Amino acid sequence: MSESAFDLVVIGAGPGGYAAAVRASELGMKVACVDRDRLGGTCLNVGCIPSKALLESSERYHELSAAGLQAHGIQVGEVRLDLAAMMARKQKIVSTMTQGIGSLFRKHKVEFLAGTGVVPEAGVVAVESSEGTQIVKAERIILALGSVPTQLPSLPFDGEYILSSTEALSLTEVPERMVVIGAGAIGLELGSVWNRLGAQVLVVEYTDSLLPGADREIATQLQRVLKRQGLRFELQTSAEHASIADGKVALTVVPAGEREGDSRVEECDCVLVAVGRRPCHQGSGIETLGVAFDGRDYVIVDGDFRTNVPGLYAIGDLIPGPMLAHKAEMEGVVAVERMAGMGSSASYRAIPNVVYTQPEVAAVGATEEEAAADGVDYCVGKFQFRANARAHCMDAIDGLVKIISEKGTDRLLGMHILGPQASHLIAEGVLAMEFSASAEDVARTVHAHPSLSEVIGGAAAAAAAQSD
Repeated sequence: MSESAFDLVVIGAGPGGYAAAVRASELGMKVACVDRDRLGGTCLNVGCIPSKALLESSERYHELSAAGLQAHGIQVGEVRLDLAAMMARKQKIVSTMTQGIGSLFRKHKVEFLAGTGVVPEAGVVAVESSEGTQIVKAERIILALGSVPTQLPSLPFDGEYILSSTEALSLTEVPERMVVIGAGAIGLELGSVWNRLGAQVLVVEYTDSLLPGADREIATQLQRVLKRQGLRFELQTSAEHASIADGKVALTVVPAGEREGDSRVEECDCVLVAVGRRPCHQGSGIETLGVAFDGRDYVIVDGDFRTNVPGLYAIGDLIPGPMLAHKAEMEGVVAVERMAGMGSSASYRAIPNVVYTQPEVAAVGATEEEAAADGVDYCVGKFQFRANARAHCMDAIDGLVKIISEKGTDRLLGMHILGPQASHLIAEGVLAMEFSASAEDVARTVHAHPSLSEVIGGAAAAAAAQSD
């Protein structure tokens, strides 16, 4: 058993953890980062990055397989799917990025400790691995343990028929029929991948809308587009249980809410359970250490990300807020800068949220429903992509930009995009929100022509015209 000491030990090498470790090193701290098996965490290995690789590959396959290219004067012969090659490309991207984090650690002299990080007492981390236990002392410890897929009690994961997002990223063949439980970002993205590759996909959602919590108009329009692409939806429906026989799953679904009715059975090859994620702190020792949790199993922290245990901090999916990699990165950087005496703060109102379907959905700030519920006197400005020349050139005219602004002050309250490259376009809205810009500020910003960004200018102009 060996022992060493650091100014800061970060447990978890995902986006929040590695961002915190690198920034702390830049600020002169002696830093170690602990993770049991992989740099990059869930996001890089079995989440954000591999899913986007498959979304890109499946979209290219779908485009070549469809008749749409003929309008461009492009004739394509027989298109065949090599799923193994597609998966190999995905894994190569993951490997490249994990190696990049390793290089980043070496450059900044962050010591990576492979193993499971356990906190037996304040200021101490036990790194447990097959080679034994290393005791590490630290003035401060950041918990960046991330999250894991939520499992339904009636549908426990088996990795073959009842899948989490992890297994759904690595199927070795395209299922004939797949049922996705949950119409959030993960369910819609992975459902889109397998739908493009040839599966019949049914999405079952307990609420009455796709993307619960998103702007309702945007979610409704997305559902229409995805239905045209071949996905089926059963809203206000719950999945009760499943039986497996002869390589098939018999899934019992029950209409709920206003659609309450008799149950029926959906037969499929596999079920993807994508009903959300939960904080992952089991086995870390923090429960016995006396760390305070809220009623939803999140770690309670103050404005400096400190827990109630001296010297112990928490960020990312462990604490309340959206479970997003960039939110965790922001918190990791702010946490260590606050440790160093800097006046940094986390700006939660300007965190973008993106769903990488085709078209994409991206949003920042308040939805129209939230503005109404808060009693805000607001304006709504909209502009359709079908009115944009660049979108027509791209054959990507579905969707719109919707801007919410405060009546009277014209202050931007929210921006919502359904359309091509929304994940890139939303950056303008994030910047505008960060600097408390008005809708007129955005409208008067010169947007290149022809470009998709002109749709943002048009929506902003429509909102600003109503503000007086």
